[in-house]
Order: sequence, then structure tokens, then C-alpha cells
Amino acid sequence: MEAYIERYGAGRVWLAVVGALATAVVLAAIAFPERVYRDIIWQYYWGPVVADAQNYSCIAWNDGTEVPCGPDTTGPEASPGYTWQSYAGYIPTLIIMLVGIIILLQRLAIDRFRAAFYGLFPFMLFGGALRTVEDANVRSLVETGEVAIALPWVALLISPFIYGTVFVIALVALVISIWLDRNDYVSGYEYPLAGIGTVALAVTLVYLGYFAATHETAGFYPAISIITLVGATVITAVTYVAIDRFAPSLHEGTKYMGAVVIWAHSVDGIANVIGLDWASSFGLEGYSPKHPVNEWIVNTTGSVLPQSVAEITGVAWPFLFVKVAAAVFILWVFDKAIFEESPMYAILLLITVVAVGLGPGTRDMLRATFGI
Repeated sequence: MEAYIERYGAGRVWLAVVGALATAVVLAAIAFPERVYRDIIWQYYWGPVVADAQNYSCIAWNDGTEVPCGPDTTGPEASPGYTWQSYAGYIPTLIIMLVGIIILLQRLAIDRFRAAFYGLFPFMLFGGALRTVEDANVRSLVETGEVAIALPWVALLISPFIYGTVFVIALVALVISIWLDRNDYVSGYEYPLAGIGTVALAVTLVYLGYFAATHETAGFYPAISIITLVGATVITAVTYVAIDRFAPSLHEGTKYMGAVVIWAHSVDGIANVIGLDWASSFGLEGYSPKHPVNEWIVNTTGSVLPQSVAEITGVAWPFLFVKVAAAVFILWVFDKAIFEESPMYAILLLITVVAVGLGPGTRDMLRATFGI
């Protein structure tokens, strides 16, 4: 492999590998439509996206005619959200994409990686807000029978495809920002990068506000966002100060980026607790977990706690502790040595860590805030 990389370049080798894998999947799906496409690709990857877009809790293959699950439907069934089987495909794909991003960043010759982390932060919020646009699309379908964005295009706003959508937008913004920096229009590429992300986020929030104001089944519950953001900030401050006092070596590598990591996953944790346990307190319908880990925690807590206790405390609160503990563990993993040896890899992985926490967390928060 090293010989091929030296001869053809890392970028070309990566494209060749990705192209070969994609071709193999397509050919396998054509050669074995039932085994590969129906029972794997559709059931675990495309079916959940269609179910989400159509607001079906369950969708059946039904001999190639996608319909809501029922006693007479046939073939495999799919529900919105992730499964352990879909994780088995998404995680390797994410790793391959990260390799491609690393190659791309080397080609762009970026040398101030921490600046990229902060410059890309608004895009992590934008991703969650953009995902909420699809939730609004579904709410419009339920309310009026019409949608602003139809399949297959709406799939670009549904996980996991939305990560690719936000990545492309962020990449274009990054290239523009680097060009502005290298032509001395700005003092640092992170400033226009953060600016573009902030504008994208603001436009998306304005749309969600407009949607909530013009649809009877939506609403506006700002207390949810206030509680989530303030709560996450307090948890972050307490956790960061505790680390600084009792285990300062934990954030010697990440520095203030560690606070962003804790904050991102605290937002996700609090938004989940509110949505799953306390939505009715705000006059909202309850939400259900869409991630296997979250669902397992909720089910386990509900089975362990007495019913009388669970009614008072809820059953989703352990998820918040798991998220904070996971964030602290990440700070421990990303020690000073990693940033000294491979700063680009460390920052890139840290961006991914924040994105997978803050994206879903922002989506859950905004979805409840706008009653979508």
C-alpha cells in the first residue's frame, strides 16, 4: 500500500479504494437484490430514512412497495433511528471519510488547527438546526399533507446523510476562508469561517421561527433552550473547574477545547432528559429515543427504579451522567502528547467528537423549543 501511495499519491489511492468499495456494494446489490439490497441496505440504511421522512413509526418492504407496517404487510421492516446493524456500517464509513478529510487538509496545507476547531463550531450548531428543518418538514406533512422538501432530497437532512450535507457546506466555507486569509483580506481564516457558519445557523433559526409562527401544531417554548444551554454551561463550568483543581493533567492537551467538548455533550444529555422525561411539563408530546445506547439506558433505568421513584425522577437522567463521563474520558484520551505528535489528527477527531454530541443535542433542543 505504501508503494502505491508514494507512486500515485494518497488522494488518488483513497479515491480508488472508495470507488472500488462503492462499486462492490452496487454490484452486490444488483446481483443479490434480496439478500444485499432488501435485507441489508434497505432494512438498516434506506428504510429508516424513508420511515423518518414519511413520519412512519415502522415501514415495511411489502414486495417493493414501501407502506406502513401492518398485519398484512410482507418483507423486512424498518423504523426511524439507528440500530446496532446500521452502526456496523456507519462507523467504518466514518473512519474512511475521516481518512479522506485528513488527506484533504494536508492538501490545503492548514497549519493552525486549533483555529479550525473554533471556526467550525457554529457549523456544529448549524447541523442540529438543519436537522430540525426536516422535523418541521414532517410536521408539515402531518398537518397539511404536503412537504416543502420531498424524497429523495429530504434524505440530505436526515441522519446520517446530513453529516455529509453539513460537511460539504463547511468545506466550501473553509476553502473560501483560506482563500481570503492567504490573499490578506482577513487576519485569520477562522473569522470568515465562523462568520459563514453563524449566518447559516441564523438563517436556519429564522426559518424554524417562521415555521412555528405559521403552523398551528407548532409553537415556541424558549424555556427549553434556556434550561438546556444554561444547564450545560453550569455543568461544564463545575466539571472543568473540578478537573482543573483535582486532575489538571486531563486538559493539558485540549485546553479550552475541553470545555467545548463537555458543553457539547452536556447539551445533548440535558436535551434528551427534557425531551424524554419532561416534555409534557411544557405542554409537549413526549419524544422517544432513537439511539440504541440511549434506549438501553432508558429501559434499564425504568426496570431498575421502582415505579414510584421513576415517576418523580424520570428514567433518562443517567444518560446525562454518561455523556459527561464520556466527555471527561475523551479529555483524558486527548492528552498533551497526542497534540504534540499529531495536532491535525487530534483536532480533527476532536471536531468529530463535538459534532456527534452537539449536532443531535441541538436538534433535540430546537425540536422541543419550536414544538416540532
